[in-house]
Amino acid sequence: MVKKILLVILAAALLLAVVESLTAQPPGRGSGGRRGGGAAPQGQAPLPANEQEKKILSVLEDMDRNQSRGMMNVPMEDGRILRLLTEAVGAKHVVEIGTSNGYSGIWFCLAMRTTGGKLTTHDIDEGRASLARENFKRAGVDNMVTLVMGDAHETIAKLKGPIDVVFIDADKPGYTDYLNKLLPLVRPGGLILAHNVNMGSQMQDFIKAITTDPNLETVFDGQGQDLSVTLKKRQVK
Repeated sequence: MVKKILLVILAAALLLAVVESLTAQPPGRGSGGRRGGGAAPQGQAPLPANEQEKKILSVLEDMDRNQSRGMMNVPMEDGRILRLLTEAVGAKHVVEIGTSNGYSGIWFCLAMRTTGGKLTTHDIDEGRASLARENFKRAGVDNMVTLVMGDAHETIAKLKGPIDVVFIDADKPGYTDYLNKLLPLVRPGGLILAHNVNMGSQMQDFIKAITTDPNLETVFDGQGQDLSVTLKKRQVK
């Protein structure tokens, strides 16, 4: 019992540290609409712990430099946040809506190398999905990924829980529908992450949904509210 309590306290402290770092980051933008031009916060690049991680980070760096145009990828610092949160919750199953070229998906896989997790990612564009498959393979994470083609509003109906992390980065008016369909599958203590939630009136229903439900706790990344982090609360017995 004591060990379990200590683990809960440690997890809570880690999540609090993450939230503080999220809300402290400035919303400034670099070239091409990407914050800081794709650079990590304060100019510090991620530090690889081993050769495999070094390989994955080099692929991510190449994608950030040479494939970002037209792909609507998250900035590198947001990718690092995705990795940190995924590893912190010990994710075994991450569901992503909006694969694009696989950039954010590789960040998730980088985290799940240590958790033994798998990524299920959904996209409707075969051209981008084909590029994503190539990127997953050259990063050496393709065995961790299931790429589902088709309209995600329909294909996610085939998913089964529990889901540890959901990441929504697709059609903005569809965010609320994705949330409503996936939230019942997210385990208590799991996370719902959403990108570009600062895009005006089309996001208001989604923002209302994640900020007015007493069973959820939501924070936003910086003043621009570019990334929302929503915790599905555990119920106290």
